[in-house]
Amino acid sequence: MSVREHLYELSICWTGNTGTGTSDYRSYERSHVIGAEGKPEIEATSDPAFRGDKTKYNPEELLVASPAGCHMLWFLHFCAVNGVIVTDYTDRPTGVMTTEADGNGRFAEVTLHPTVTVTEASMLDKLDDLHRKTHEFCYIANSVNFPVRTEGKGKTA
Repeated sequence: MSVREHLYELSICWTGNTGTGTSDYRSYERSHVIGAEGKPEIEATSDPAFRGDKTKYNPEELLVASPAGCHMLWFLHFCAVNGVIVTDYTDRPTGVMTTEADGNGRFAEVTLHPTVTVTEASMLDKLDDLHRKTHEFCYIANSVNFPVRTEGKGKTA
């Protein structure tokens, strides 16, 4: 079996210097910009619990979005090749992160909550199996060191 590598290149630029750099913990903003060539920039910050701006995305939210996006794309692929016609897909993923008293932390789990609308009721029976197969193939879920669970719902249009 041949293994292919895929390279992902981004840029991260801290934009939170308020004039005195990191002279103390409260002297700087956590704002930064995430970019990739030819794509719109993402304004980001730290979680508001860590002095971040609640109007911008933080790394924890982006981490939760990654397995959700990966799952959705694989799921739609498997639906297409298995004759399941999806007309709508939404998800409200949640992630649980724990932190220690010293600030060290880690994600304990991510749970996906996709709601899938299909064209025919007979297709609903296939959704659980397709979610399971999707989980086996999702690059992100296969790469993280915490469980990624799926609690999907299906409905007809």
